[in-house]
Amino acid sequence: MDASLELSESERAQYRENGFFVRASVFGALDIERLREAAERVVAEAGRASDEKVDQISRSAVPGSDDYRIDGNRYIEAADATVQFEHAEGSRTIRVIEPFHHLDPFFDTILEDPRLVVPICGLLEADRVSLWTDKMNLKRPREGSAFRWHQDSPYWSHVCGHCDLLPNVMVALDDASRENGCFRIVPGSHRSGFLPGLHDGTQLGPLFTDPEYFDESNPWLAEAPAGSLVFFDSHTVHGSEPNHSSRPRRAIVLTYQPADHPMFKVDETRNFSLEAR
Repeated sequence: MDASLELSESERAQYRENGFFVRASVFGALDIERLREAAERVVAEAGRASDEKVDQISRSAVPGSDDYRIDGNRYIEAADATVQFEHAEGSRTIRVIEPFHHLDPFFDTILEDPRLVVPICGLLEADRVSLWTDKMNLKRPREGSAFRWHQDSPYWSHVCGHCDLLPNVMVALDDASRENGCFRIVPGSHRSGFLPGLHDGTQLGPLFTDPEYFDESNPWLAEAPAGSLVFFDSHTVHGSEPNHSSRPRRAIVLTYQPADHPMFKVDETRNFSLEAR
């Protein structure tokens, strides 16, 4: 195992105090090119499968439950993934795919990359971890919409009893800035655990964090180059603004957990061990 990948005491302290830490430019130019190519292959496959599902539903006498809307936002269950589309009425632009790693062999191998797994093992103080979930976030130029302030933990709490042990790592596939809707974090917001959601009459409101319970006045902005990693706690409040630029802002988020637990949405367990490095 490469000792340089191990969690430093400074990173451990930042994660404990602020709920996140950053490693800049971890993946090099060749890796970034491969990540971007794989991401577009995943998008193409998710789009093809979504079209097939819609066609299948349209030919059925009974409307399918795999093409649905929540608070006006469209989702399609296709290719063993939940595919979410941009919010504009009639949009065919994919916004989120979860899970996505099974849609391309390259991403299936990324799950166990030591640049990700070694620091995650350090956060969980374990020699073995497993995958909880993975999602791809896509902010297309001048079309990518915002992600409202939220914690990940409330989304998972109904099926997971160890939400305190679900560290995330976001891999930036593009240079991120304010203009293209970079990732934002509220430092220290994880320390109170589960925070109350919104009660605004919408179905998804409870999953968005009530701003009365955290200070959003001074967020940390992940204005970082492609290939950078942001490790963040499942209770950390985060979000992003729309992409107003002519550049994409794509990212993948992998969430790990203690070993031997099954994945979210998938009846499978994927363990990764430091000893196998």
